[in-house]
Amino acid sequence: MYPMILIRNANVFSPRPLGIQTLLVGGDRILWLGADAELDLPRALRATTEVLDLQGATLIPGLIDGHVHVTGGGGEAGFNTRVPPVPLSRFTTAGVTTAVGLLGTDDVARGPRELLATIYALRESGLNAWGYTGGYHVPPATLTGGVRSDLVFIEPLIGVGEVAISDHRSSQPTLDELLRIASEAHVAGLMTGKAGIVHLHLGDGVRGLEMVRSALAQSELPPRVFNPTHVNRRRPLFDEAVDLARAGCTVDVTAFPVADGEDAYSASEALLRYLSSGAPPQRVTVSSDAGGCLPCFDSDGRVCRMDVGSAGALLQTLQELVAKGVPLEQALPPFTANPARLLRLSGRGSIEVGSAADLIALEATGAIGTVIIGGRTHVRAGKPVVRGPFEP
Repeated sequence: MYPMILIRNANVFSPRPLGIQTLLVGGDRILWLGADAELDLPRALRATTEVLDLQGATLIPGLIDGHVHVTGGGGEAGFNTRVPPVPLSRFTTAGVTTAVGLLGTDDVARGPRELLATIYALRESGLNAWGYTGGYHVPPATLTGGVRSDLVFIEPLIGVGEVAISDHRSSQPTLDELLRIASEAHVAGLMTGKAGIVHLHLGDGVRGLEMVRSALAQSELPPRVFNPTHVNRRRPLFDEAVDLARAGCTVDVTAFPVADGEDAYSASEALLRYLSSGAPPQRVTVSSDAGGCLPCFDSDGRVCRMDVGSAGALLQTLQELVAKGVPLEQALPPFTANPARLLRLSGRGSIEVGSAADLIALEATGAIGTVIIGGRTHVRAGKPVVRGPFEP
């Protein structure tokens, strides 16, 4: 149990703007929120309560990153291209208070056991962490022998992913195979109250989201079960994704680097286009692909260059949106409330009494000042005060 924290003079965006507020944090929850003069804290508690005066600085919910290679990704150009696991402070100093881990191309050398162990390790270090069973390929790599039983019996696992479609690295799943996986995820979600979604990796293939449209047309499954990601990697694919959002799917934009002249949208540009499209604003999220290999392939499907995703891309995208004139209360939900709703992470993604004490205080520049996760201060003045056991 950590000391109670009294946060004063915070300009709160919950994500909606609440103005200058005082918050009392105790345990891992927000216990009180209101005007400072209205708080009557007993003297005995005041002596043991840490006071944080933000002096009007902006306070927002912790960022939720719904697509992270917590074990490291890569391996597509040999074993020496396997990316190392992402250390704790890479998340916290970027304002990420909740991460959802997954496996990608390599769901053989890196399997579900390693993924689950890494999720537990991040939790033990203080980060909120969940994960997906499976990986790129069909049948999914599981711990219990099945998707439904993984989600029902393994608490941190909340969906299936990232199942690859429209990509030369996928197992080229058929529509029937995708529907079987989606039905297992959906039923497990009904049984447990978990998200029960299929998180779909979209490649550069010309088929785009054709399979998802067919799944919606030929089954009784609700659209929310299908959650395509990397939808901004090609401009025509993004247009397809906006139409899917209108049909009830939540689509995920990836905050990866985009070169000038590339047939792709940066995350901030994609969000600007989405928000101006008239599609439901609650059906778009942003993730970082942190720890994942970001490869480029030649015509023979061989890696010709690669980069690595960074959790810091989320905050960078948020800053770009605000710099382009998007009000903070409109820019925040794809990073906070929207993923919390999709992933059914109750009490996260917002600032209100009873919600999780996952909070970010921003400096005047928009940079990270203080990060609190579950009532514990992880970052102070932009520097980590809590590190993973093997971080220097």
